[in-house]
Amino acid sequence: MNHADLIQHATQTLIDHVEELTTLDQAIGDGDHGLNMRRGALAIQAKLPELTGLSLNDALRTMGMTCMSVIGGSSGPVFGTLLVTLSKELAEPPNAPSLAAAVDAGIKALTRLGKAEVGQKTLLDVLAPVQQVLAAGGAYLIERVRLCAFDSAEATAQMDAIKGRASFLGDRALGHVDPGSRSMALIIGAICDRLAAAAPVDKSSA
Repeated sequence: MNHADLIQHATQTLIDHVEELTTLDQAIGDGDHGLNMRRGALAIQAKLPELTGLSLNDALRTMGMTCMSVIGGSSGPVFGTLLVTLSKELAEPPNAPSLAAAVDAGIKALTRLGKAEVGQKTLLDVLAPVQQVLAAGGAYLIERVRLCAFDSAEATAQMDAIKGRASFLGDRALGHVDPGSRSMALIIGAICDRLAAAAPVDKSSA
């Protein structure tokens, strides 16, 4: 499968969920997360002809730099740093072990960037559990990664917000899913859906 198809589906998923992401961020943030992610997704889609001709790693780097330049707020540096880190660490062609190692490097990079840790109601609370599933491997990996991403995003509703604007809300942030975590889950879910459709019989690899 050409990585352009994965990129198109993941970015379109973000665009299609802009209202949901906006509503989530209005509850505990600045209310602009959905619009920011849509802006980044549209900018990446505009580069699809270029991205199609690049290797996966070069495409990831280009997308990361695009996120940093066009997405406002903290999401630009966060998603941009994640993509650029993946571009440096991911083996080609990718497999579950190399993806697990690349995601682990991404988690470390984001921890350094935002001084955040797992359990503080950020997208790390999706990335870390997904990384563990990838590292463990096994059968039906794509399905388990997808389920883990969405379940982990939902679990942020019961976490105290330590970082960002939501941290000022105290207990009022409880019961609300972290918007960045939801975006991360939507991206992972969209990629898993495409990979599963391309390999409906053998779903044990990512």
